[in-house]
Parts: sequence; C-alpha cells; structure tokens
Amino acid sequence: MSGAEVLDVGRDAIWLTLQLCAPCLIVGLVIGVAIGLFQALTQIQEQTLVYAPKIVAIFVSLLIFLPMMGALMSAFMRQIAARIAGL
Repeated sequence: MSGAEVLDVGRDAIWLTLQLCAPCLIVGLVIGVAIGLFQALTQIQEQTLVYAPKIVAIFVSLLIFLPMMGALMSAFMRQIAARIAGL
C-alpha cells in the first residue's frame, strides 16, 4: 500500500467514526439543552434531573439508529476487505 492509500483508509475510518457517533451525540445534545432550558424556566436546580431522560433518549436513539450503524460498518468492512484482496 502506498501512503495515499493509507491516508484514504484513515480518512474513511475517521469519517465512519463521526457518522457512527453523530446520531447519539446530537440526541444527547438536544435533550440536554431542552432540560437545561426547562430548569432555567422553572428554576429547578436539581443536578440529577438531566441524567435519566438523557440515558433513555440515547438508548432509544441507539435502538433506532443501530441498523444504520451496522450497515455503515458492514460497508466499510467490505471496502477494507476489497482493498486487502486487491493487494
């Protein structure tokens, strides 16, 4: 493998990592901001209020996005296997 091919694989791996992490991180961010806004509006300063809804939301988002994540990882593995077979 040349240096350019190694960089391509690395770039694809980083992009795959971002695609796999983004749905759960975005859901966690939105839920965190919504609960923070709710706490600011109602003046409830309970620190543990954030955790339960965020955990449930991320779990549900994992259930929803898991097929997409599996398809992305499968396609990446097929691409890597094709590159290995092409050597």
